[in-house]
Amino acid sequence: MSDLHIHSEGRGDAHLVLLHGWAMHSGVFAPLVEALRDRCTLHMVDLPGHGRSSDSQVPLQPAACARAIAERVPPAVWLGWSMGGLHALQAALDFPTQVRGLAMLCASPRFVRDDDWPHAVSPEILRDFSRDLETDYEGTLERFLALEALGSDCAQADLRELRADTFNAHPPDVRALVEGLDLLEHMDLRNRLHELQAPSAWIAGRRDRLIPWQAMKWAAGQCGGTFTCIGGGGHAPFIGHVGEVVAALEPLLRGGPA
Repeated sequence: MSDLHIHSEGRGDAHLVLLHGWAMHSGVFAPLVEALRDRCTLHMVDLPGHGRSSDSQVPLQPAACARAIAERVPPAVWLGWSMGGLHALQAALDFPTQVRGLAMLCASPRFVRDDDWPHAVSPEILRDFSRDLETDYEGTLERFLALEALGSDCAQADLRELRADTFNAHPPDVRALVEGLDLLEHMDLRNRLHELQAPSAWIAGRRDRLIPWQAMKWAAGQCGGTFTCIGGGGHAPFIGHVGEVVAALEPLLRGGPA
């Protein structure tokens, strides 16, 4: 499983694993890496089928990914953004000695709406993306990026950065994108939140159109985590609101209770 790409940089005894969202790669975290590299060691993962892990044989399923990553990094705080939050949460549940803290950044234990879960997107949205990928790859990704940036008080800057990260270097594999959408539609970790042993921080964007802040506030309450809502933030607050994201991470990085 050595083909899973993990790039480490920074300095310090505090270790932070960064897991990106659907259709992205670890380069999207550049603003957060810049803010933190002088105080902690960062381990930036390209999930299977994404970025420099485009040929990885590791399944994208969170349980398999969590194991493969845990075998490669030291005990650390794990931060998962969007889809990466499902992988980080799975790792915290499966490898509690490896995951010393969990940061869920615009990520929820369930991404799609259900009868008992109103704080999420319609499953039809994900199915439409999956269907359209085969016939209009770039257009489908453009629509998803626009949805990610929508609502943010710096939406144009967010979209410009997200677009550059998606199309300029390592475009994601269609197979992995379809697998990721299926994962987002069907995975549900709500009933396992009470098992979390690690301190957790749940960081939402109030203007996020993909992961409503109410879902994250509820999840934080289920596991005794802290909840932070960034007022002007959309789905990618680490781009235009990096200082607020870092402030919300502070207790985890210090190693104390969240």
